[in-house]
Amino acid sequence: MTRIIADISLSLDGFVTGPDPGPDNGLGTGGEALHAWAFSDDPDDRRLLAEATRRSGAVVLGRRLFDIVDGPQGWNEDTGYGAGEVGKPALVVVTSTPPRTVRLGDLDWTFVTTGLSDAVTAARRRAEAASARTGTDLDVVLMGGAALIRSALDAALVDTLSLHLAPVVLGSGTPLFTGAVPRTLKRRSAVATTTATHLVYDVL
Repeated sequence: MTRIIADISLSLDGFVTGPDPGPDNGLGTGGEALHAWAFSDDPDDRRLLAEATRRSGAVVLGRRLFDIVDGPQGWNEDTGYGAGEVGKPALVVVTSTPPRTVRLGDLDWTFVTTGLSDAVTAARRRAEAASARTGTDLDVVLMGGAALIRSALDAALVDTLSLHLAPVVLGSGTPLFTGAVPRTLKRRSAVATTTATHLVYDVL
């Protein structure tokens, strides 16, 4: 069964970037601490990252995040989706206008201009096709940014919310939940490691 999983790292005060994020500073000032767990040697961090990314049949991201990961300071041979834990799942970008060029041309990009719901539907089709090819249940992962995940939660498009809570207070930055539609969650798991507290919720 293909699930829609929103997966994102955030600070104790609810920010997914530090202050002043931009194309050359995607995580903002101090925001690197949010993703320290993904590069940690802690065995539980490594296990959780591998398990989550192994089930990624397709990944949805917003245009701003695409511009960062495809930009000059973005993903490379050493750092990409899943911090190098998996291969290359299909990537679906929600955008009003597709880019003229793509630096990471070896990745499987789809640009959807008709909204988030259509992007999730396209990603589900890609994940289900990958599941059929591999004989493994694969999911759709919404990796961000914050506005995309908040909009997906508001629209009841998300089955599971996976949060990686970093032990840092950023003070400002890009908030995840400000202005969100109220939702009831049911905790599925909570794992504390040396670098983060990993929380997984079913979205009711």
